[in-house]
Parts: sequence; C-alpha cells; structure tokens
Amino acid sequence: MAEKMTYVEASREALREAMRADETVWCLGEDLGRGSVFGQYLGLQEEFGPERVVDTPISEAAIMGAALGAAMVGTRPVVEMRFSDFALCATDELVNQIAKARFMFGGQSRAAMVIRKPTGMWRSSAAQHSQSLESWYTHIPGLVVVCPATPQDNYSLMKAAIAADDPVVYFEHKNIWGMEGEVDRSHTVEIGKAAIRRTGADVTIVSWSDTANLADEAGARLAEEGIGAEVIDLRSLWPWDKATVRASVAKTGRLIVAHESVRVGGFGGEIAATVAEAVPGARIRRLGAPRSLIAYAPNLEDQMRVTREMIAQAAREMVK
Repeated sequence: MAEKMTYVEASREALREAMRADETVWCLGEDLGRGSVFGQYLGLQEEFGPERVVDTPISEAAIMGAALGAAMVGTRPVVEMRFSDFALCATDELVNQIAKARFMFGGQSRAAMVIRKPTGMWRSSAAQHSQSLESWYTHIPGLVVVCPATPQDNYSLMKAAIAADDPVVYFEHKNIWGMEGEVDRSHTVEIGKAAIRRTGADVTIVSWSDTANLADEAGARLAEEGIGAEVIDLRSLWPWDKATVRASVAKTGRLIVAHESVRVGGFGGEIAATVAEAVPGARIRRLGAPRSLIAYAPNLEDQMRVTREMIAQAAREMVK
C-alpha cells in the first residue's frame, strides 16, 4: 500500500529499513547525528547508535578512505558527502581505489558501498555548491551512477544501491528534497532500467534527476497542443537503458536529451551518439547548461537553467 513521503523521507526510510535488515549496513559522514544538511539521517543515530551512524571529522578523503577499508572487510557503508562538489576532495579514493578494488584484487575483495552526493542547483548556493557532475563518474569503469527523480525512485533505488555489490555513486537533487509523492515500499526498481513517464509517438525526451520532472511537465503541456512526447527518465546513467531509448526513437524519429549539467562533455552527448549510430536519420537535439560558472545572484543563476518551457519549445520546433 502506497503512502505519501517527501523525496528526503523516502531515502531515509529506505536506509532505515536496510539497516534494520542487515547489521553490516552503516553510515558515515559529517554531522549525521543531527541529521546532516538536509535531514537525510534524522533519527537514525538515536535508533542505531553512534557506532552505525558515525559522525566523522571534516575530511572527505578520510571519510571515503575509511569506507573503502570497511567495505573490503565485508560491511556496506553509506557514505555522505554533503554536496557533490565537496566530494571532489575524495576523488582519488573513489576513482583510483574504490572503483578499481574488485578488479585489482581479482574478485577476492570488493567495495560495495553507496556514495551519496547531493547535486544540482539550489537557490543561490553559488559556484562551489551547485554543480551537476554526474557525467564525470560515468566515465570511470567500476562505478555505478544513479540519479533518482521522484520519492518512489529515491526509496527503491536507495534499496537497490545498498544491495549492490559494486560502488554506487548516488546523486540526489537538492532542489527536490521536499517533493511529495506516493511511495510503495514493496515496489522494486532495477538499476539500469529506465522509467517511461509519458508515452507518445512524435518526439522522445530523455532526461534524469530533477530535469526529468521538468520534461514530464513539458510533455503534459505538449499533449494539450496535440504533440505526443514520450518522456523517458533514465534513473541511472551507468548502466543506462539503451534498449528503451533506442526503441522509442525508432518510433518517434526525434530525440531531445535534456540535463541540468553543462552541455559540453555532458552525458547527453553519449546518448545522442548512441542513438545516432543505432537509428539512422533520427533528428537529435541536446539541451544543457552553458559552460559557465553558476552565480549567486538569482537572475544570473536562472540563465544556467534548462526549463520546462525550453524543453517544450525544442519539441515544438522538431515536430514542425
């Protein structure tokens, strides 16, 4: 039976249930005892104690390195990086150690863990707290990359990520912590399987994270105008659901890929290239942020945003 939860409550409940079910699941990061920055851990230290909900020093490299050692001896850490930008201080541990551990040890050890990286623009957080860097990690063999867009997916994908035997880089969008939605605790989601949020025969719109919600809203507006947009929320970027996207574009003949991250070098380019190779003659367009730093001033910050109207207008232009 479904119940209403916010995006942040959904992931917290998924983590709570995983910790109750498996004593090897634990959390570490800065200020988890008080719930962390956005309340992702509220009440967990009271229930599980400070040895399983661990407050760490302010050192991302130490947090990530400690989690690697703990994972390699059989526990399943959930690593809190507070902001995806801050996690860059632990990139060496993640990219050169965690991602490669299973390979380097010939499968005798592994680094099963979830690395949570709150991501994206959150009003007036400025250049060092607003980046969307998910495409960086899709480039690294050994890492799984997940980007839930709804409370249901933040619940189900958190459960799937904790159960995975590979390191999962888990991007939660800061702008939708308060988003409410129905969550069915029995519903499971497979990492690597996209969600078709809306069906249509005129144009395929592919996105992820909060931009997938904007794409769905754009699809609703287009439907009122007689344009059938098929909206696909990838949910995970590695692995990503190539089959679903290819099948959709083979039907519509048109593809729009929309993401909040910088368009240059963004994962949208990988999707566009894959579709171009698989569906000859398909019309393809990418929407992403300009290659510019994100300002504190709201009027300048807004210039970086991919909006619902931008997505809808791109679709209108493609179906003319």
